[in-house]
Amino acid sequence: MERKIKVGVIGVGRIGKLHAENLIAHFPNVEVKSVADPFIDNSKAWADNVGIKHTYKDYKEILNDFEIDVVLICSSTDTHADISIEAAKTGKHIFCEKPIDLTVEKIDKALSAVEKAGVKFQVGFNRRFDHNFKKVKEIVKDGRIGDVQILKITSRDPAPPPAEYVKVSGGIFLDMTIHDFDMARYLSGSEVEEVYVTGAVLVDPAIGEAGDIDTAIISLKFENGAIGVIDNSRKAAYGYDQRIEVFGSKGKVLVSNDTDTSAIISTEEGVFSDKPKYFFLERYQGSFREEMKEFFNAIIENKETPVVAKDGLKPVLIGLAAKKSFQEGRPVKIKEIEEEYSSK
Repeated sequence: MERKIKVGVIGVGRIGKLHAENLIAHFPNVEVKSVADPFIDNSKAWADNVGIKHTYKDYKEILNDFEIDVVLICSSTDTHADISIEAAKTGKHIFCEKPIDLTVEKIDKALSAVEKAGVKFQVGFNRRFDHNFKKVKEIVKDGRIGDVQILKITSRDPAPPPAEYVKVSGGIFLDMTIHDFDMARYLSGSEVEEVYVTGAVLVDPAIGEAGDIDTAIISLKFENGAIGVIDNSRKAAYGYDQRIEVFGSKGKVLVSNDTDTSAIISTEEGVFSDKPKYFFLERYQGSFREEMKEFFNAIIENKETPVVAKDGLKPVLIGLAAKKSFQEGRPVKIKEIEEEYSSK
């Protein structure tokens, strides 16, 4: 029997625990050998319960373990690039949660280190692996709706994050909308050329005091001539609102929210159905497993990962353009952001 692929998980907050539990429950050829977190004392009982034997405060313990083949980087955003660079130097394959970093310079350094080391690297844009959105991609790619003309993405959270989180998250465009920027590229089959943003603080004044906004309309122009719109809110009272429509020259494809059941009750009082699933852990549970499946398949079969290096960079460039657009009240071309960082 071949040796199991041994994994170390760095950062065991919500997403780190989710990935570890999925690997343990659904991947018999993978062993989660160890986890590391600065606050590991709070997670030791969890680790014991799921059968993880080694727990550390210092992630370097995982990087220095020659038995570890793969690291999952699920720590705070400001550590992603540095840990990616260190992990690449040890020859370990890397799954890194989004974003790689909030700056283009550090992303470039991380991707250069990965390329030099020749290890597999995948960014955690899990929505690409959602059953609904994969179907949309398939339909668009097959040409069943013709040339893409309009792309609409609705992405609204059920509750706003704490202001303390907002201060270190990079803001709505690099924390929340970054998933939508990735989906815009993925579903349209084209790069974004220009961004224009209208935004406001309509949900929580504390978010505004932290220097961010909580509500936004983002207009996109694509290189293939299509146009798009993303609408974001940090609070939808009815749950996690995730809908997409792609309109083309031959028709359109539309996906609505996932609900616990598809039952619709019609009475004289009205027509009622289940609310959307509450948040990303419930809504995208299947996609988290699928992205891991594709990542480990890439390692086993020695092929390219489905979310490659540039997929980690492009949404950040769009996010920086969106931020600049909001701050300056004008459309911003992605090329402008690229030139700005290349000149530094």
